[in-house]
Amino acid sequence: MKIKVYMTGIFFLCLYSLTDYDMLFSQTVNLNGQITAWVSSNPSRDAVSQIGIRYIPELYIGEEAGDNLSFDSDISMDMYKSADIHNWEITHTFAKFNAYRLWVRFSTDRLETRLGLQKINFGSAVLFRPLQWFDRIDPRDPLKITAGVYGLLMRYYFQNNTNIWLWGLYHNKRLKGLDIAPTDQQTVEFGGRIQMPLLNGEAGLSYHHRMADFANFSLLSADSNFNTSVPENRLGLDGKWDVGVGIWIEGALVHHPTDIQGLNYQQALTLGIDYTFDVGNGLTTICEHFISTFAEKAFGRDKEKDFSGLSVNYPLNVVDGISAIFFLDWTTQDWYTTFTWRRIYDEWSIYLIGFRNPEKLILNQNQDSHSTFTGKGIQILVVFNH
Repeated sequence: MKIKVYMTGIFFLCLYSLTDYDMLFSQTVNLNGQITAWVSSNPSRDAVSQIGIRYIPELYIGEEAGDNLSFDSDISMDMYKSADIHNWEITHTFAKFNAYRLWVRFSTDRLETRLGLQKINFGSAVLFRPLQWFDRIDPRDPLKITAGVYGLLMRYYFQNNTNIWLWGLYHNKRLKGLDIAPTDQQTVEFGGRIQMPLLNGEAGLSYHHRMADFANFSLLSADSNFNTSVPENRLGLDGKWDVGVGIWIEGALVHHPTDIQGLNYQQALTLGIDYTFDVGNGLTTICEHFISTFAEKAFGRDKEKDFSGLSVNYPLNVVDGISAIFFLDWTTQDWYTTFTWRRIYDEWSIYLIGFRNPEKLILNQNQDSHSTFTGKGIQILVVFNH
């Protein structure tokens, strides 16, 4: 907790430097917020199985300092409360009050430096993301809400659209993305990425290092002498091109030299394609195939899982649209199915979501919300933006 207190103090010192009273009226100051309320029904459990409300207020401050130098900051909180219901009685409640974004940024035409609690994501894949290293976005979530990470991110942009990313993270204890073990809180994570034009598209190469903490890993025996904090290195490769249809590839190789059989290497690969058919208002489709393996040796296939995914989206009119996402687990033959109808106004959005999934979710096990997508059911989601 101390490091987060220190980072918060540094953040507000930086923010104070942006809010000198003599220059207050030359700044851009926006206060926004998003209120979300939902009701879920799971017929196998109850007519009403979960209710919840979430509020994310956001304060944005920006200032142009001249000579292509700008400063801005984002402060937002995540206030969340939900209740599971059985036979019209509350059986479990879940609540949190956390910082959602808390960063300050210094930018020029070429260089961006951002410090604090922020979202970091990259890659080409949409449904299955081997490079989902720092967020927990569920592709079925229409709001794409995810917790951030504490750290420093620097990005430099060249004239030919090549860009270089460098980052350092600290004290992010929760599981992120496809992590199988959390990060050792007392160690620094660091890495980088280069993204460049390639043919008629772009490609990226990414690297990340951290110390993974296997102390509470379920496969460890109680009397294990295994060193639970082990170095983990990740290498990622992705690219996306337009060849009449959009095609992409995204893969990651993760090495953690554990003494747990079959976990030395974690590998993931996604191949994807998208196309908008000239049907009515335009039918947009995304198809991806995903392979995930754990093995003793690099590129081994000791424990493999294969998933295929299809996303379709069709706008009915200016305010209404429908979409569907289908996943197939080829190993278990389980289907994950989600249908969404949406109506979006300037400030209000309404979503009706129907889902039919396995009772035990394998995908998105580290997603940030208290999951309501297990089993089969319906969710009504009402969103107000101010």
